[in-house]
Amino acid sequence: MATKHADVAPTRLTACPADARRRTRAFLDGLDRPLADDAAQSEVLVVSELVTNALSHGGVTYTLDLTASPEGVEVAVHDSCPQGPRLRVPDLHGGTGGFGWPMVNHLAHAGAVTRQAGGKTVSALLPR
Repeated sequence: MATKHADVAPTRLTACPADARRRTRAFLDGLDRPLADDAAQSEVLVVSELVTNALSHGGVTYTLDLTASPEGVEVAVHDSCPQGPRLRVPDLHGGTGGFGWPMVNHLAHAGAVTRQAGGKTVSALLPR
């Protein structure tokens, strides 16, 4: 299987995680070799988490890139906030989160935060 890439960036300023989930499902459905159901659900979950964080911390715009290879599917979310995600103790009572980044790290084979001029890219490679 050849590598397949798609820039699935929402073009509207009212972009939301639901848009990213729909676009991710469409990308996964178009693969020559489909992912198992649990792998596809994990992919959509990670996209949702990373896009939610990008919108919460980086503003109203982001770019979502998906790349499929024989080894897995890479999710890369670019936003304008230079601060990357951090591990913290999950808040079980106050509703301030802390669950997402550990979940992404648990589901992904590898993850990275790359800072660049004007923001950062958070990426995760999930297994097929």
